[in-house]
Amino acid sequence: MKNLLILGAGTSGTMMANHLVKELRDDEWKITIVDQYKTHYYQPGFLFIPFGTYKPDDVKRTIDEFIPKKVELVREEIDLINKDSDEVVLKNGQKLKYDILIIATGCKTAPEEVEGMKGDNWYKNIFDFYTFEGSCALAKKLETWKGGKLVVHITEMPIKCPVAPLEFAFLADDYFYKKGMRDKVEITYVTPLSGAFTKAKTTAELNHLLEEKNINIVPDFAVEHIEGENGKIYDYGGEEVDFDLLVTVPTNMGDECILRSGFGNDLNYVPTDKHTLQSKIKENIFVIGDATDVPASKAGSVAHFEAEILTENILNYIEGKPLKPNFDGHANCFIETGKGKALLIDFNYEVEPVKGKFPFGGIGPLNLLTESKFNHWGKMAFKWVYWNMLLPARKIPFVTPQMSLDGKYLEGIEINK
Repeated sequence: MKNLLILGAGTSGTMMANHLVKELRDDEWKITIVDQYKTHYYQPGFLFIPFGTYKPDDVKRTIDEFIPKKVELVREEIDLINKDSDEVVLKNGQKLKYDILIIATGCKTAPEEVEGMKGDNWYKNIFDFYTFEGSCALAKKLETWKGGKLVVHITEMPIKCPVAPLEFAFLADDYFYKKGMRDKVEITYVTPLSGAFTKAKTTAELNHLLEEKNINIVPDFAVEHIEGENGKIYDYGGEEVDFDLLVTVPTNMGDECILRSGFGNDLNYVPTDKHTLQSKIKENIFVIGDATDVPASKAGSVAHFEAEILTENILNYIEGKPLKPNFDGHANCFIETGKGKALLIDFNYEVEPVKGKFPFGGIGPLNLLTESKFNHWGKMAFKWVYWNMLLPARKIPFVTPQMSLDGKYLEGIEINK
């Protein structure tokens, strides 16, 4: 009996367990998944909790209900990976041997990385919304906040769902407008990027929306420290931004078990082949989702596309066949813009988001890089898709792992292939 071991029962690990249990013979392979937690969170829903769109119970389920019965769930914290002996050491001292290892340990926020961020003012006038606790605390704050200078801030890239901070700024504009106090709130978006997003065409579109909604933007801001008591954030060049309420996205880092294992980069992400998803550490170690260092968005859609491609490559590896370099960095992301509308962007390593129709060229029904109410409903429907299709590894119709050019306008020309 051979052992396939999955580290992490979040989005990526759960999908891989559900994919592989359908593909591997249970009399030849034992599949084990390790995770210390009991609760599975729908993390895209954290964005909506501060504004009352979702309640806390709307975004959480138990991990157990999504793990297949034929997969053994070990609920224990991971200490480290010993790649030389092909075993994982758990915090309780237990050692798990593997023939194939899938690292799906994700990433987490690290507010302690910035001086003054997680100090006496944490969850008083400095909040995050990338954690369940942070989004719930921020919801209570916004209920009674009387207005002032709201700063939405990104510490550094990469982060989970790179459009989520922008969505927060747009939804805050809508939220305070509906409360009749938008004129009492000055919203500023502070980013280390040179614009609103990492891609040029999307940045132009989003910068326009920021201006339209009277949201200030401070680009190229590399935060050095925060003074919560005085309501100021400072960058390394001496620039400062005042705030009454700071909503920050702290540094995102890979799991500490990667650091202890001695093979992560400076943010604890695992060196990974960006097309095959095989690690650069050892050939029997594969990586998926937020744990990788590949230059793709750390988002649920990306993990979904990676999971389909990684499943095929693990089967190829088992059969001694060459791995297929099929992952093209495909990401598909809705961007909530407020007032019941959203954008949709679809892109990969080589092609930036452009206008067009998705998933069917000329038909849609979703519009790319253009606000629409239909896109908003697509975003809201994703929660059902996540629980009922993504995690159980069911095929999503008409959406392929590799990005399609069908319906996209490149340099003003619609390309259909």
